[in-house]
Amino acid sequence: MTRTTKAGALVALMMLFACPAVAQDAAPKRPSLEVLERIIETRTPQTRVEAPDHDRITARRIDIVDADGTIRMTLSGATPAPIIDGIQYKRAFNVAGLILYDDKGSERGGFGTADVDGGMAVLALDHPAMDAIGWRVSPDGSVSFVINQAPPLIREPGLGDALVPGVQTPTRMRLSVAADGTPAVALSDRNDRPRVRMTVTEEGFGAIQFLNAAGEVIHTLAPEADLP
Repeated sequence: MTRTTKAGALVALMMLFACPAVAQDAAPKRPSLEVLERIIETRTPQTRVEAPDHDRITARRIDIVDADGTIRMTLSGATPAPIIDGIQYKRAFNVAGLILYDDKGSERGGFGTADVDGGMAVLALDHPAMDAIGWRVSPDGSVSFVINQAPPLIREPGLGDALVPGVQTPTRMRLSVAADGTPAVALSDRNDRPRVRMTVTEEGFGAIQFLNAAGEVIHTLAPEADLP
C-alpha cells in the first residue's frame, strides 16, 4: 500500500491527491472539501454489528468483531471501501484480501491483491488518515517498500470535523527492485525529493549516489570502480 496506493497499499484513494512538493514552512497540501465530497462513499458506514453471528461466513466476506461489536477485521473478495474517521471513501480499484480496523472502525492497514491489469500484490499499515508503510509487487516484476512521514492531522468542519485523508506528506525512504533487477535504497528530504541513493551499477559495483534538489546525481561513491 505506497503513498500512491492505499489499496495501499490498500487505501488507493490517496493516489488521487498527489501534488507537487512545497516548502517546509508552507501549509501542507490537502484535498479540498469539494474533492472529498466527490469521493465519499457514505458518511454512515457500517462499523459494528448489534449481535455477533458466529456463523457469519459467506462466499464473499467474513467479519471479525470485538466484544463491543465493532468490526476489527474483514476478509473479502471485494474489500469494503476505506473508512477514515467515520466516513467511507471510494477505492480506486478493487482489492481482495484482509483489512484491519482500529477500535473506532477506521482502516489501519491490510494486505491483498489489487484488481489492476496484470494483478498486483499489496500490503499497507496506516497512519490515522494516510499510508505509513506500504509494499507493492507490480505486474512488471518490480517490487517496492516505502515509509511515509506522518502528515499533520487536519480536520474538516464541512465533514463534521472528520480527519482529512490524503494530506500531502513526503515518502522518506524507498526500498525497491526495478523490473530489470536493479536494487536501490533511497532517502528523501522533507520536500519528497530523493537526496541519497544506494544502488548497484550496471557493472556490478556498489555505489552511493548524492542527488541535488532537481534529482540529478552530483556525486557518486563507488570505491570498487577505481580498483585496478
